[in-house]
Amino acid sequence: MSLFPEDILVAADAALAGARAKSLKIVTAESCTGGLLAGALTEIAGSSDVFERGYITYSNLAKAEALGVDKQLLMAAGAVSAETAAAMAEGAIQRSRAHLAVAITGVAGPGGGSPGKPVGLVHFAGLRRGGAPITIEQRFGDIGRTEVRLAAVREALNILRALMD
Repeated sequence: MSLFPEDILVAADAALAGARAKSLKIVTAESCTGGLLAGALTEIAGSSDVFERGYITYSNLAKAEALGVDKQLLMAAGAVSAETAAAMAEGAIQRSRAHLAVAITGVAGPGGGSPGKPVGLVHFAGLRRGGAPITIEQRFGDIGRTEVRLAAVREALNILRALMD
C-alpha cells in the first residue's frame, strides 16, 4: 500500500529512472505541497541514488533563510509568483549538489486566495544546473486542497522529466 495514487508513483519512478540513466541528482523546493513531491520520489525504493535533498519552505521567512529568496522579491511579487518559484529553484540548486531542481509555490486552499491569486493557482520552476529556469503557471481551480496538491506533484514530475530532455 502506498500513500500516493498509482499514476504519481509511475511518474515518480519514470523521473527517477530518467535521472539515474543520465547520472543526475534531483533537489526539490516546495511550499504549498509541503513535501509531497519529495515524498512521492522517496516512496520509490532506491531513490536515494538520485534524490539529493528537498526543502519545504512554507513561510516567506523560510524561503528567504533556507533558499536565499530575496525578501524584496517576496514583497514585490509575492510568495505565489513565477519570480518566487524561479528564485526557489535557483536557491535549491545553489545549496545542493543536485543537477535538477523543481520548485512549487501556490494557493492550495480552501482559503488564502484572492482575485489575482485564486485558490488553485500554482507556480512551478524547473532548473538544470548551469541553465535558466523555466516557469509554468497552472490554474487547477478550487478542486479541493488535496487535489490541488496532488495535481501540483503531477505537474512537477512532468517538469522533472522535461528537464532531462
